[in-house]
Amino acid sequence: MLDPTAETITIGGVTIPLGDNRLLKARFEKYLSQSPENNEAAVKYHKIIDGILATVSPFKTGGPDLAVAFKQLPAASSYPGDANLCGTLAEAVYMSMLAQQDIAGLKNLNLSIEEEKKAIILRGDWEARQAKDKTLGEVKAANGKDGKPTQPAPATNPGSGVNSLDYANVLRRIAEIEALKKTNIARTEAQTLRTKAQYQVNMVQWFMQRRYEHVLMAARFYNQIWKDGDTTLRIDKDSDVAKLFSESLGVTPTVSSLDSLANEAIRETTKYIEAFDLMLSRNELHSASERLMEAFALGEYLAPVATLPLEKKQRVATYIHDLHELYDTLQARDYTKTIELAAKLKAAAKDFPSSKVDSAIAGYTLASDLAIEEAKAHLLSKNSELAAEKIRTAAEIWPSNPKLAEFKAMVSGASVMVTARNDFDRLLAEGNFREIVRRQYEIAPTIQGDAKREEAFKQIVTNLTKIETALSKAAEFSKIGQNYAAWEQLAELRESFPDDPKLGRELELLAPKVADFTRALDKAKQFENRTPKQIGSAISWYLKARSIYPQSTLAESGSKRLTEEVLPADGK
Repeated sequence: MLDPTAETITIGGVTIPLGDNRLLKARFEKYLSQSPENNEAAVKYHKIIDGILATVSPFKTGGPDLAVAFKQLPAASSYPGDANLCGTLAEAVYMSMLAQQDIAGLKNLNLSIEEEKKAIILRGDWEARQAKDKTLGEVKAANGKDGKPTQPAPATNPGSGVNSLDYANVLRRIAEIEALKKTNIARTEAQTLRTKAQYQVNMVQWFMQRRYEHVLMAARFYNQIWKDGDTTLRIDKDSDVAKLFSESLGVTPTVSSLDSLANEAIRETTKYIEAFDLMLSRNELHSASERLMEAFALGEYLAPVATLPLEKKQRVATYIHDLHELYDTLQARDYTKTIELAAKLKAAAKDFPSSKVDSAIAGYTLASDLAIEEAKAHLLSKNSELAAEKIRTAAEIWPSNPKLAEFKAMVSGASVMVTARNDFDRLLAEGNFREIVRRQYEIAPTIQGDAKREEAFKQIVTNLTKIETALSKAAEFSKIGQNYAAWEQLAELRESFPDDPKLGRELELLAPKVADFTRALDKAKQFENRTPKQIGSAISWYLKARSIYPQSTLAESGSKRLTEEVLPADGK
């Protein structure tokens, strides 16, 4: 289930975050305009992926063949759409196999030193049994009262038998061998855990990137490389990935669970596309667009989504474009345009949910008309203040209401309207455009019919909207740490609107954060504007600015402009 508001999708009880939904929307719209991946290279790529999965499948006759499957990975990685992930998988498998060889070497080393230990033990036991003390049979002098020995006692020689230094060296070597074995066993276990963790990082990353086929290949390779039955994912228990499993399913994440979820995601994506095709054939464009969005969000890189015919996607793209425009007109309260778009969408999609739209149109247009009628009544009763308040309400509800033009004829001579029109002229002369926009619903009815004032008013609203849009985008860039992008967007706008205070204030706030970038641009412009022009130095500083912020359009256009002066396109 796709939840656009929470920006998540749930598959098999596991909730997967999709990231920024606005980015997903942009990617989806780009996808709708792209040609399907059904060329010869794409078909060959998908055949290779299917072949790899079949080769390492447990159901393959004769069992999985890791070596044959491994040899097919380089061919798959050469396809641009693979993003060289098969190459990364091949490298991970190769490194894992090398680690396995290292582990096998440590095990062989342990076997060899175990043999050495056994030989040493045998020699030590033999010496303990066969080596005799040279003083054996002798007794110590122990005289009793009558001068005769009372009890014989064996003599000892510390350099012979079990008391010899050679025997002590045997015991020491056995202890060393035991310590070395334990060290090698610990290294073997650590090497195994480290290699598995490194391998599993790729699997988890591909799963979060929705590269489910690569997850399946990695899981099946994993089971062939490590046959010890240990498939637990070694990830931080407090990480988002671990919580996907523990909080949703209540289980510890494993390689098998990733394999299962990837298979489930592939199946769900196929089902979404099947549902999309069925709904599209029934002309249910609204539901079809939702199913396609869900399929794209879940399995963007899978064949059913990537190979969808362009004509089907274009039908959805046209519908979504009109739908978004409908939402925009509702937000802008342009109900005249909303009515046209609603009628168009109803004709295009028989399942278009028009109830809310129709209710909103009916309610707001009626409220605007009633406010205008009340304003007329107040105007006739000489209550100009209440009339102005009601007409302001009507304009706020529906700025493009045709009845506002009728009301204008009634208020052309009213003092309140005359005052508002005079205020507009004064604010325009002062350049106080933001105050004009703030009072736009009050001013708009007073200047209708005056082409010159209307043109100036529209230009002011358009300019301020453009500035506010740029400020909003710059704020979004700043939130994600893209201060250079934010500054450049505002700087380009500053050239057109040098006197806007809010724009200037935002640029001042950003200036300390992008000082290195602005200094490079200023240096470049200084060298460019000198007489004679120092093109080489200017280009160097523009390139310096691009090295700081590679996406800079100002730096790119400057360097391109100067380069064309040095090397004209026509070769003259």
